[in-house]
Amino acid sequence: MRLIGPLARGTRPEPTQPLRLPVPVIAVGSLSLGGTGKTPAVIAIAQRLVMQGKAVHVITRGTGAPMRVDEQAHSPAEIGDEPLLIAAFAPCWLGRDWGETARAAIAAGAEILLFDGGVPDPIAEGQISVLVEDAVQGFGNGFAWPLGPLKRKLIPGLAQADLLIAIGHEAACTRFRDQWHASLPCPLATGQLLPLPTGMDWDGLDVVAFAGINTPERFFATLRGLGANLIRAQALTDHQELTPALMTRLSREAQMAGAQLVTTEKDAVRLPRAFRENVISLPVRLELGDWAPLDALFA
Repeated sequence: MRLIGPLARGTRPEPTQPLRLPVPVIAVGSLSLGGTGKTPAVIAIAQRLVMQGKAVHVITRGTGAPMRVDEQAHSPAEIGDEPLLIAAFAPCWLGRDWGETARAAIAAGAEILLFDGGVPDPIAEGQISVLVEDAVQGFGNGFAWPLGPLKRKLIPGLAQADLLIAIGHEAACTRFRDQWHASLPCPLATGQLLPLPTGMDWDGLDVVAFAGINTPERFFATLRGLGANLIRAQALTDHQELTPALMTRLSREAQMAGAQLVTTEKDAVRLPRAFRENVISLPVRLELGDWAPLDALFA
């Protein structure tokens, strides 16, 4: 008999032997199937470690032999947008085999490995496991796919975590903390994706905004919060290709309205070269309300 719902195995793959590596490993993942803000969390953790003088390298899943991301030489079509974005903050590696890729990074000088993945399924022995969840969506109905939004049953999944980071606006984080904090088997940190000050005056600016991320509404709300006047808010599917035809249509619409084209930092790396100079990106960074639960993991 095939089980579904909370008794189902969800998307869990067959177990593999955890790697034994000579450097500390931090793995960042999610119980949820959709996007939760994992990439901003990886960047925030990497920046935090770099500020502490650590040589941290990020490992993410690829399709071939171990390869270090080169921002100048590689394109999103080759390696994806997220590795290119991460590589601006720390050395980033791609590879089909976690072990081979990790050893290549260590040979290149990595003192700490930050795995983009590997939670709730452990990759390495003794790894620090950080779960990243959307404070607004929470854990949904708590069911594993296909009846719910989770990769597996909630309680066993949480048991693997050393820290849970919930990301959302202040009210959502408060609701998440009130609902879950007392029953979590690990510390909880909450945070928001806040726009990075760039000197841009958004107040009253007419914009045509587009976003191909998991929750484009969050990006549009950030722009409105800065005072921008959204002539159009074009929500795209996550990682949707920014074709010349699509960008031409959006560019013409912006020109007719006398508006500025704006997109996310993640989408900006995928822009066709001919359109890059005409589009402003709004960078955001994850800011935790309290960094102590995260810092305690590295003490």
